[in-house]
Amino acid sequence: QVQLVESGGGLVQPGGSLRLSCAASGFTFSSYSVSWYRQAPGKERELVATITSTGGITIYADTVKGRFTAARDNAKKMVSLQMNNLKPEDTAVYYCKTRIAHTNYWGQGTQVTVSS
Repeated sequence: QVQLVESGGGLVQPGGSLRLSCAASGFTFSSYSVSWYRQAPGKERELVATITSTGGITIYADTVKGRFTAARDNAKKMVSLQMNNLKPEDTAVYYCKTRIAHTNYWGQGTQVTVSS
């Protein structure tokens, strides 16, 4: 079955960096785009970044552009999100998601907290 597992979250000070990973299994990973979303307490889930199946195109939300970088390794079936210059407003649970045959598949999420 399709499975996505995020890791790498934690507590970091403002201005710091974290690298999230999303490990995929159960589908032909190299054929599908993967997106990162986040959800802060009391807010709706928002799209952070999307990376296409080959990794040739990445799209970012304006709020993270220039600070976050998405990448993928199709051989390892993994997607990463490098987050630099983190701000308190980046605090959220981060999820990876893929869409296969009109169905969205989500990971369980990983908490990122940016605080001094």
